[in-house]
Formats: sequence, structure tokens, C-alpha cells
Amino acid sequence: MAPTPRAAHRLFVGKERHKFACAHMTVFPDGAKERLHGHNFRVAVALDLRDLAFERIVDFGRIKRAIEAQCDAWDERLLLPARCPVLQVVRSDGRELEFVLCSKRYVVPSDEALLLPIANVTVELLAELFGGALLERLGGDLAPDVVEGIEVTVTESDGQGASWYRSWPE
Repeated sequence: MAPTPRAAHRLFVGKERHKFACAHMTVFPDGAKERLHGHNFRVAVALDLRDLAFERIVDFGRIKRAIEAQCDAWDERLLLPARCPVLQVVRSDGRELEFVLCSKRYVVPSDEALLLPIANVTVELLAELFGGALLERLGGDLAPDVVEGIEVTVTESDGQGASWYRSWPE
């Protein structure tokens, strides 16, 4: 199958400030997991454009503000995969979150952890989840007659990360 041709023009945004520092533990199919550790994740977004007409210009500022807001939402948190089959939330009382992951028990302040609607905390799934949240934040700012696709790249270190692409509209 031949790849779908992309637009002739692509905008991209990936500034130094488009990052979030967080902790996580990737879980593996055999029931093992990484030790609790953190990354300074960087985010870059690209928009494939259909139309370059003056009256259809895309505002970089709105894109940058949406990226920054989503980075802020995840910054300095422990990211946990709410849909992980080996994660068990024991208690979440608004003050503390107690959970068991791969047979290890953890208790953390509730306001320092985020249960994300994913099965694992990997760059692939973070890129997809970030992209969906970004589209929600932008709302109607991405007109389908102007933007034909969006790509979100999340890197956890230099040269290591993942991208997610979605045609627009779906």
C-alpha cells in the first residue's frame, strides 16, 4: 500500500519551553516494570496545511499557548496508566493515592500524581494522549479546510521518542 501523500506545507512548533518533567514506570508484558524514574519530556507539533490563503493563516501563538497549557498540566507529576492491567488503585482519598503496580505498593500525595486514560506510560501513548488533549484545547482553531493533519512528537531524551499522526478531520 502506498503511503498517503501529505500536504506541501507544514508548520511546526517545538520551543525550548514546550516540555514537562515527570516521573513514570513503564510496564512490560511479562509483568516486570522499570524502576520509578523521571524525564524532561520535550514536545513538538507539526500541522500539515491545505491552504495558504491570507484569510486562513494559522496563529502560531494559539498553538504555542495550547502546547504550553498541556505541558503545564503534566509537569512535575507522577504519570500513572489508569488502564494498565497490573495497576490496582487501593485508595484515593483526595489527600493520598495508594496503588499497587507489579506487586509493589506506593503511596503518594494525590495532587502529585495523574491517572491517565492509557494502558502504559510510554512515549508512543503519551504522544497520542497529548495530541488528543491538544486538539481539545484548540477546539475550532484548526479548520478542516486549512489543516489536513497534525503530528505530535514527544521525546524523553535526545534522539529517543515517538510521534503520533492524525488526519484532520478524521
